[in-house]
Amino acid sequence: MRKGMFALAAAGLLATGSMAACGDDSGSDSGSTGGSSVGKVGVILPDTASSQRWGTDDPKFLKAAFDAAGVAVDIQNAQGDKSQFQTIADGMISSGVKVLMIVNLDSGTGKAVLDKAKAAGIATIDYDRLTLNGGANYYVSFDNVAVGKLQGEGLVKCLTDMKATKPLVAELNGSPTDNNATLFKEGYDSVLKPKYDSGDYVKGPDQSVPDWDNAQAGTIFEQMLTEKKDIKGVLAANDGLGNAVISVLKKNKLNGKVPVTGQDATVQGLQNILAGDQCMTVYKAIKQEADAAADLAISLAKGQKKDVAQTITDPESKAAVPSVLLPPKSIFKDSVKDVVADGFVTKEQLCTGDFAKLCTDNGVS
Repeated sequence: MRKGMFALAAAGLLATGSMAACGDDSGSDSGSTGGSSVGKVGVILPDTASSQRWGTDDPKFLKAAFDAAGVAVDIQNAQGDKSQFQTIADGMISSGVKVLMIVNLDSGTGKAVLDKAKAAGIATIDYDRLTLNGGANYYVSFDNVAVGKLQGEGLVKCLTDMKATKPLVAELNGSPTDNNATLFKEGYDSVLKPKYDSGDYVKGPDQSVPDWDNAQAGTIFEQMLTEKKDIKGVLAANDGLGNAVISVLKKNKLNGKVPVTGQDATVQGLQNILAGDQCMTVYKAIKQEADAAADLAISLAKGQKKDVAQTITDPESKAAVPSVLLPPKSIFKDSVKDVVADGFVTKEQLCTGDFAKLCTDNGVS
């Protein structure tokens, strides 16, 4: 399968607007289409613990996009520290960035940073996570309710394939301070609640994991399994949480017998799928997300803005936020090869050791 298989491409979602200056820009060159200097872009990523993407994928794809456009960018990671997040933002604002793109650690911290940026005349972009009541100029992410719906449908498929009857399902949700986690849960509960209501499934423990912390996820799930030994399916909100669940299942010799979901198509998650320990993951083409966000930031750095085809309603402020929402894709064992074919994960990363034969058996090339 050729690169760009999930081709609701960013370019197709972005339409060049009237080239008017962004309302938050300031300075004599605002709105000019020629002769003005291009501003610098600041990017703050959240951590490197909750998902591998923040330490590897996003910085790589974002830097490549800005470098290709000849726009200066400063990409830093807050490493899960809210104080550090604000310190990085203060430094970027005082250095004179023209655009600030953030992945918030929570909406309170994120809003404080966005407010400071806007007060300084800096354009803002929420990347991947919406900052509630933050008022960013743009929001770029995936359709996160759709992500959750795919997870719910994936768990149903795997339980059906295993011919499970009235399975007790546990839900291990993402961080309660991450609006995406709320949207994922909205999506998978839209699939699972009718199953609970009909009696086809039994609703089991349902708990959020603070800060997407994988170690805490393992502890939480171990407690769930101690209290409900007959758990037959686990809706885990991402691959890291899923792997924490699988580690506990392995200790109890239940791995492969209890389907577990995930998200992010990490190397570890894909290997767990190949091994039969994880039911599915959700692949989000992060390069498309990074390219779409960079495209908007580059225009803003040039004192221009683009019109986008979508908006979302901020659930707190009720404001319409111009948005680019990209489509996710379910990945099961027979489609792990698609993630490799798309260039997101390499065969060399995935097919190590015992996984080499599993890759061959499942068409990974």
